[in-house]
Amino acid sequence: MLASLAIRDVVLIERLDLPFGPGLSVLTGETGAGKSILLDSLGLALGMRAEQGLVRAGQKQASVTAVFQPPERHPIFDLLAEQGLEIEDELVLRRVVQADGKSRAFVNDQPVGVALLRRLAATLVEVQGQNDQVGLSDPAGHPALLDAFGGLGGLRAAVAAAFRQWRGAESSLAAAREAVAAAMRDEDFLRHAVEELTSLSPKEGEEERLSQERQHLQQGERRAEAIAASLAELQPRDRRSGSPGSALRAAARALERVPSLGDTAQPILAALGVAQDALAEAEQMLERVMADAAPDPRRLESLEDRLFGLRAAARKHGVAVAELAAHLALLRGRLAALDADTGRVAALERDCAAARSAYRSAGEALSTARRAAATRLEKALAQELPPLKLDRARVVVEVTARDEAGWNAEGMDRVALLVSTNPGQAPGALERVASGGELSRLMLALKVILAAGSPVPTLVFDEVDAGIGGATAAAVGERLARVAEGLQVLVVTHSPQVAARGAHHWRVAKGFAAGRAETRVEKLRGDERQEEIARMLAGETVTEAARAAAASLLAGRP
Repeated sequence: MLASLAIRDVVLIERLDLPFGPGLSVLTGETGAGKSILLDSLGLALGMRAEQGLVRAGQKQASVTAVFQPPERHPIFDLLAEQGLEIEDELVLRRVVQADGKSRAFVNDQPVGVALLRRLAATLVEVQGQNDQVGLSDPAGHPALLDAFGGLGGLRAAVAAAFRQWRGAESSLAAAREAVAAAMRDEDFLRHAVEELTSLSPKEGEEERLSQERQHLQQGERRAEAIAASLAELQPRDRRSGSPGSALRAAARALERVPSLGDTAQPILAALGVAQDALAEAEQMLERVMADAAPDPRRLESLEDRLFGLRAAARKHGVAVAELAAHLALLRGRLAALDADTGRVAALERDCAAARSAYRSAGEALSTARRAAATRLEKALAQELPPLKLDRARVVVEVTARDEAGWNAEGMDRVALLVSTNPGQAPGALERVASGGELSRLMLALKVILAAGSPVPTLVFDEVDAGIGGATAAAVGERLARVAEGLQVLVVTHSPQVAARGAHHWRVAKGFAAGRAETRVEKLRGDERQEEIARMLAGETVTEAARAAAASLLAGRP
């Protein structure tokens, strides 16, 4: 319920704090006192349109804060959780309007968009006024009204669940069909790519292994070149230049031809002999190393062809060489999925047909129940309308089948509450046929019938008694009190019969302070309340008879 309303600098209100309680609260006062300002202020907190003229003259901004105490398991808790907003025992809706008309919205002091504020407020308050009817005049809410009256919550939930199942099956089917279509579009490419990569047969870790072997072979080439160069020095191809071995032998022969050297030549000849032996051994060792280290040029060429082929394939498919094997497996999987997906599509088509059939069965059950409930609701309204001075009105609850394109989570029907306010008049849409006061009384009649199942805990009626009096006003008051037994009801009224039914009574009056008009609100008790109702009965001059009549009205209040 609405626990309190705090208003700051709105039109004629400088500062106002109103606590509200359960049951029926009535607001009375002379015309022009500012009752509409209170409703406009509440409307701001509920997300209604903000206007520049709402800010009190000379002030930079206006603000309205509405504090609610939602009942346990109210839908608003799920909505708050869905939006990531903190959930508390109290829900505070606040709206701030700047002098230029710009506004900001807050929920529990967290900034939110006005659309969300309006969405939250719609679960907490319904407003029926002379100019704005929130609820009854909106055809989108008529199916829920009828279902609440008929106690069709279980059927309605079954239809919503079946609809979600059906739409989920359709979504899965569409995705599978798209996957098959995409795969078929790529089938030629897939087959060519799989054939190409299969022929290449990439192995995991192959690039690294080939790179290492290539590097080793390349290093072997360089070693062979160094050994060959060394041998070339010892064994020059140019015979004229001679080799180191021939030079050593020539030196030895030259010494041997000089006998006079005698013993002096022997050590030299011995050294030259050792040098010749060492040189011969070095040549033999170089030749053996050369034979062992000589690279296989065909192996290096084959290895490089393989490595470059892998890298070219990787570039072509936009993956790393190390991922080629996995990519081949992926492409093979996509090819294999073509046949599997075709079978899956067939299975999903059967699932979708079954889900549609289940939805249709649930929808038809709800439609049948709705038509029966519509007849009962028409009869119940026919009994409620005459006491509310709507005896010439006739409400038709129309349940018509939608085309399949229009089926939704609420069922297969279009539900509309139509009204004819005069005999011979064809029933039409509520907002086009009924006046504001008539709509408010129609809503009151509906709430009397539906109050027990209403998910909205607070109802606001603005002059629901407009244009009526006497027994009709008493009937309105009696019905408001009945609705208020289960819901919180706020009523702006000019009817003493309605005011006398209130559990709480507020008087709105216009006063003056520092040369400026201002709206004041005070809660009435006892004699003050009797005097206000007497004023409503008598007008400007309150008589003793009016006071006695007011006392009688109050005494008759349950």
